[in-house]
Amino acid sequence: MILLLALALVVTLLGGVLVGGWLDRVVAGRGAGPLRAAAALAVRGSVRTEAPDDLLQRLAPILYLALAAVGLSVVPFAPGAALVESPVGIVIWGSCEALTIIAVFLHGWSPNAPFPLIGAYRYVAIALPVMLPSMFVLIAAALPAESLSLSAIVESQRDIWNVVRQPLGLPLFVMVGLTLTLRGPMDYADAADMAGGTSAEEGGGARLAWEIARLAMLVSVSAVAAAVFLGGPLGPVLPGPVWLWFKTAAVMALIVLAGTSVTRTTPSRMLGLIWTIVLPLSFLHLGIAGVLAL
Repeated sequence: MILLLALALVVTLLGGVLVGGWLDRVVAGRGAGPLRAAAALAVRGSVRTEAPDDLLQRLAPILYLALAAVGLSVVPFAPGAALVESPVGIVIWGSCEALTIIAVFLHGWSPNAPFPLIGAYRYVAIALPVMLPSMFVLIAAALPAESLSLSAIVESQRDIWNVVRQPLGLPLFVMVGLTLTLRGPMDYADAADMAGGTSAEEGGGARLAWEIARLAMLVSVSAVAAAVFLGGPLGPVLPGPVWLWFKTAAVMALIVLAGTSVTRTTPSRMLGLIWTIVLPLSFLHLGIAGVLAL
């Protein structure tokens, strides 16, 4: 059973990366398809700055990819069947979110260049407060299940999905997804206004590895959203994993679409929006969910 779940995780990540690359091309209009783009990045000459931290430069995409895999491991592919069946799955995912900030910061720190470093600091400034709405939204989703296990949260949605009884949850979590995957209005790490930010001095295989890790995180955060808000593997006729894949792909498309539809504002204005609108809204969402769960 463990081998099957591990295989399902690998297939989900690999297939999701291809789907994410295709969505980037079709929805976001980011150039060629995933295979052609990967080949172009692989053959592109590598860039080396003066006195980079080679260890951290290699570690950053590995850590980013590993966090995506760990986050996906707590998502059930069938009712009660996750690779890591933990009573604190939400906490594990929250840890992956927090450590993603470190991975992105290391990616910007390691080249020893101004644009990547500024991009890294900007990302940390934005991503840290976003973790608070994420925590409130996930706790709210856990209240009907009376458990922090993702399998229990999925089971609590047999009659009605959380996206229906907690309608603010998914939109707020999409914002978290945009932050974790460096997209659209929340891309303060690799944005074009910083000549690529943390990726400004990167090319060749290193850039390809970072893009793969970024797409893998898109798969992971979308799978978590599918489990928490859309019932995960629950559904008629089709097997549980197929339902999870369909729902994950739908959330991926939603995140990619949101990334192309909403413009990015200045970091200071975004911080103001997070602290004065998003955070109070997420706390209100948690309060309402708590009252309804009584």
